[in-house]
Amino acid sequence: MKSIKYALLPLFLFAMPSVKAQTFKNEFGFSSDNDAYLFMGQDRYYTNGLFINFRHALNQQLLSEKMEKKTFEIAIGQEMYNPRSGYAPNPSTQDRPFAGYLFTKGVMSWFKKDEQAWKAGLQVGTTGPSSLAQKGQELLHSVVGFYDPEGWEYQIKDELSLNLSAQYIKLLQRSANQQTDFTFEGYARAGTTFSGAGAGILFRAGKINQLFNTAYYHAQIENNATTLKLVDKEVFFYAKPQINVVAYDATIQGSMFNHNSPITFDVKPIVFAQQLGFNYSSSRFSADFGLLFKTKEVKSAARAHQYGTISLFYRFN
Repeated sequence: MKSIKYALLPLFLFAMPSVKAQTFKNEFGFSSDNDAYLFMGQDRYYTNGLFINFRHALNQQLLSEKMEKKTFEIAIGQEMYNPRSGYAPNPSTQDRPFAGYLFTKGVMSWFKKDEQAWKAGLQVGTTGPSSLAQKGQELLHSVVGFYDPEGWEYQIKDELSLNLSAQYIKLLQRSANQQTDFTFEGYARAGTTFSGAGAGILFRAGKINQLFNTAYYHAQIENNATTLKLVDKEVFFYAKPQINVVAYDATIQGSMFNHNSPITFDVKPIVFAQQLGFNYSSSRFSADFGLLFKTKEVKSAARAHQYGTISLFYRFN
């Protein structure tokens, strides 16, 4: 009998790493925003965004009793903004400035066991020609065979950007079968590019994890986790209505300390947004597709706007 136990012991030890390998403490991936994802033939306002992210979970066994998880993130991103079309050589037809924003950011997240969370971030970057938005759009249109953009000579001027952000998240209610929940979100940001605040309610339905383990908040990474996930794979739909108070937006109003931008407008102080989407996440991969609908943002002839977001993430050790 002992010989059988000893013979099985190497197999048991060999199997153990395969179980532990299903948890990962790092995540890498990208997100892409574009109004072309709605297949509506539009190419206006917030026309393209590309973001590359890396996240890491700190050792959870070293955290306080009330804290479930801490993660940090570094990212680079670029955002492009157009008038109603990327072809607007006549400034009289431009209902929003041509603008670009290139940045790098760091974000620290704290997730508590009672499903409250805080996120704090710092962005450093530039607006104007140094954002490379013009060259980026020209390259993108050339690759996919779109028209040649015209009108970027009227874009907002260069300015070094520094922006701070904070977000608070709190679970409000989860159903007894743990398949639906409601979460409050509030945020504030201040800086030379964006300033404002907002609040919304997130609704999720499907196979969902706790807020400190869900892919929606990029919290599936873990490092010596102390709490089991509700499900191994997440598959859920989500919706989030949100009200935003806009204090400043350099992509509309021009650079804060450089007033020579040729075309600028005032912002709408209140903007309502509705987000809808679908998320699938295994222990290793996440994929998300979302739609965002916004009311009018600019005090001009500009209209309401909508765009799609595609995100793909891979987790590893």
